[in-house]
Amino acid sequence: MTEHDHENRGYRRLFGGDGLTFGAGFPLTGVPESTPDPAAEVRLATHAEAVGFDALWARDVPTYWPRFGDAGGAFDPWPLLAHVAARTDRIALGTSSVVLPLRHPIHVAKSAASVDRLSDGRLVLGVASGDRDPEYAAFGVDRGERGAAFREHVEAIRSIWRESFPEIAGEWGELDGELDVLPKPATGSIPVLPTGNARQSTEWIADNGDGWLFYHLPEDTLRSYLDRWRELAGDAPFVIAVRVALADDPDAGPEHRHLGYRAGVEWFREYFRRLAEYGLDHAIVGLDAADEPEHALTRFADEVIAEL
Repeated sequence: MTEHDHENRGYRRLFGGDGLTFGAGFPLTGVPESTPDPAAEVRLATHAEAVGFDALWARDVPTYWPRFGDAGGAFDPWPLLAHVAARTDRIALGTSSVVLPLRHPIHVAKSAASVDRLSDGRLVLGVASGDRDPEYAAFGVDRGERGAAFREHVEAIRSIWRESFPEIAGEWGELDGELDVLPKPATGSIPVLPTGNARQSTEWIADNGDGWLFYHLPEDTLRSYLDRWRELAGDAPFVIAVRVALADDPDAGPEHRHLGYRAGVEWFREYFRRLAEYGLDHAIVGLDAADEPEHALTRFADEVIAEL
C-alpha cells in the first residue's frame, strides 16, 4: 500500500467504519445514450444524500461511441462534481473513473484538487486506463502504451499534489521546479483507486493504490479477488460497481442483467449481506429505473441500505 491520507472526508465516509457502504452512480436519471437533464441530476443527487447513500460517482467518458451504447452521463466529471458539491454537504464524491492516458496529469491534478477543495475534502479519485478503442486515436495517444502512461500519470499527479514547485518529467512533459500547480488537496493528497486491471499487475495496484475499484463479478470470482487482495493489500478497501433493477415483487428471484441483476429487495438484501461477509467495502449502485429514479433511490435506501 502507498502512504495515503485517511483524513480525506470522502474516504472516511466510505471506508471509516466496519460495514458495507453504498454509492449511487450518475446518470441518476438513467439516461445512458444521451444528455440527461442537469436539474434532474442535481435534484436526485441531493435526494440520494438525504435518504442515506454514502457517495455519488461520476464517470469519465470523453466521447460518445454509439457502438459502445453508453454516453456515461455525458457531462464531464469535474464541473458535474463541483456543481453537486455546492448542493450537498456530507456525501462523498467519486470518479469512476478518470481515463488517465487521455488526460494530461497537470489538468487531472488541478481539476481533482479543485473539486476536493470546493467540497471540503470529499473527493475520491477512481482512475482507469480506458476501454473505448477509437478514443486513443482521437486524442493522439498510442493505445499500446496506455499501461505505461497510466503508471506515469499516477506518479506525476501525486507529486503535483504533495510537492510545492515539483521537479518531475515524463512523456507528458516536464515540471522543472519553476512552476507550481494550485490548489493543493484539502488534506495534502486525494485517495486514488485504480479501476479494473488498468493494464497493471495486482501487485502494482496493491502497492500504488489507496484501494481497488472493480466491475461487477460473479460471487465466486469476487471472493477469489478479495482473498488475493487481502493477501497483498491488507485492509485497503475494495469497491465494485453493480447494476440493480428492483422488481415490484419483493420476493422475486434474480435475473442476470448486464453487470448486475434484476431481483426483489429480499434477494438484494441477502446478496449484499454475502458480499459484506466476503469483505467488500463499498458498492456503486447503478439503478435501472429511468421512469421513477427518485422512487428507486428511496426504495433501495429504505429497503436495502437501512436493513443492512
